[in-house]
Amino acid sequence: MVSAAHGGPQSRVTQKGPLPAPPPAVMRAVVLTGHGGFDKLDLRNDVPVPQPGRGEVLIRVTAAGVNNTDINTRVGWYAKDVAAATDAIVAQGGAGDDPESWSGTRFAFPRIQGADVCGRICAVGPDVPSDRIGDRVLVDPILRRGSGYDVQYLGSEVDGGFADYVCVPAGNAVTIHSDLSDVELASLPCAYSAAENILTRLGLQKGERVLVTGASGGVGSAAVQLAKRRGAEVIALAADSKAEAVRRLGADHVLSRDTVASHALGPETIDACVDVVGGPSVPDLLDSLKRGGRYGVSGAIAGPRFELDLRTLYLKDLRMIGCTVLEPEVFPNLIAYVEAGEVRPAIAATYPLFEIAAAQAAFLDKRHVGKIVLTIAD
Repeated sequence: MVSAAHGGPQSRVTQKGPLPAPPPAVMRAVVLTGHGGFDKLDLRNDVPVPQPGRGEVLIRVTAAGVNNTDINTRVGWYAKDVAAATDAIVAQGGAGDDPESWSGTRFAFPRIQGADVCGRICAVGPDVPSDRIGDRVLVDPILRRGSGYDVQYLGSEVDGGFADYVCVPAGNAVTIHSDLSDVELASLPCAYSAAENILTRLGLQKGERVLVTGASGGVGSAAVQLAKRRGAEVIALAADSKAEAVRRLGADHVLSRDTVASHALGPETIDACVDVVGGPSVPDLLDSLKRGGRYGVSGAIAGPRFELDLRTLYLKDLRMIGCTVLEPEVFPNLIAYVEAGEVRPAIAATYPLFEIAAAQAAFLDKRHVGKIVLTIAD
């Protein structure tokens, strides 16, 4: 492990730089072979390098972020018959042999995971300009196949970034100019776009009070920063040991993660809620919302089920909004924030690619604030 307050060993680059070397025939990759424990992560040096097809680019991956969805997928948590929190499913070694993917379809093995990718384009397929070779890019992890919600997810339905190389549609490889390191940039696509997507759907406005759960994690810490960027008053829920770090991210108030929000803040005092925790605390979050308030959710690490009193929902005119597929403007907006210097990710630590099990173990230990990132190329 390498601790990384500002992104670890990756260099800061703002221009295209030298053209990358031609790709070899085979590459290193972490191949998920089934649902279960760390033994399902196959560390290989002989995986064929993918070839870019029409409209695609090949990216030499330099860094890739670790996300809760990587672990949820590995252990089979997305199966509809799973009612427990992520930690409980991890402890029992997985949920079974026939769970679903993000999209609700059967998950196909083998699969290279990794939704967060930063790297450089090293080859292009037909219909892609060759002058894109050498571009430093961030990958939009939502691969759209049509309009609306017909999508695939990088690292879920298609191979992702836990490898030396990855192929994606050219439109998903977004050129970026920033003084952020590759490690810092690799922390952005999944967590920060998820947070910005929730805030977009909630329509969070300047001066509103927003409550953010899980505020020390990837999506939560991103939501704190992005909500503050919008001029909101940010109230964060986090472990006491992480309170000061969350304040430095921009939170106006930090409450202990076990706080009953409606008691501490008073009922009907919050305009909007960003929830990445779920579980039995959701009814309390709804109680804390003002009439006409908005609740947005993109995770449920504390459990996917809770008891809802429908009278709270309809008598208070609340809106409950599920958030996974990004609104079309979210990723371009995020890139603009980064290039304008309005976002600076919090990096907890970095690990080499083949230390992915240690990285995921540290992620599950939940002692970090911000993102854990795998370094892949120098």
